[in-house]
Amino acid sequence: MMLEAFSPGVRRAVPILVAVSLVACGGGSPDPSSGERTTAVASGGTPLPARSPQSAEPGATPRPARGTAWVVFGNATAADTIVAEVASTAAQRAQGLMDREELGDDAGMLFVFQDMAERAFWMRNTYIPLDIAYMDAAFRIIDIQPMEPESEELVESSGPAQYALEVNRGWFAAHGVEVGTTPQVFFGM
Repeated sequence: MMLEAFSPGVRRAVPILVAVSLVACGGGSPDPSSGERTTAVASGGTPLPARSPQSAEPGATPRPARGTAWVVFGNATAADTIVAEVASTAAQRAQGLMDREELGDDAGMLFVFQDMAERAFWMRNTYIPLDIAYMDAAFRIIDIQPMEPESEELVESSGPAQYALEVNRGWFAAHGVEVGTTPQVFFGM
């Protein structure tokens, strides 16, 4: 699963640069030594899903583990929530879900970028059939596409995106998630 953002003009004008610059997508979570801190991002008043509470205090609001995010679709039931590893650094985005042989039923990876741009991913050394949802700065899905295991063909976003969510093939269709859907996203702290 390779990824980096390049405008179509750059891809056409400098194909060698693109070939050298693309990085494979895969797994990982933020490097604790990087000092990066993520914050909760959500819209509406839907409560956090009752999954993976990280607080030992009774009555405390559950939250995702550090380096993960809950991507909540619909009514915030466990069945409508992806527990995603967050790939927010270049190294994490480059590794993505590479070299994995399986992915949990409601698991995925959320790729986070600092800006809106056209994005392209590939599946080099990624053995799991996936779907990718490209999202804008408000987490609205602008595009959902299938990705074939071990393919080096670029899967490009249909427009500028700031986030990309990879899940098991068919998860979006099975949960009624379509282009235009805007999930709530809660980042671990």
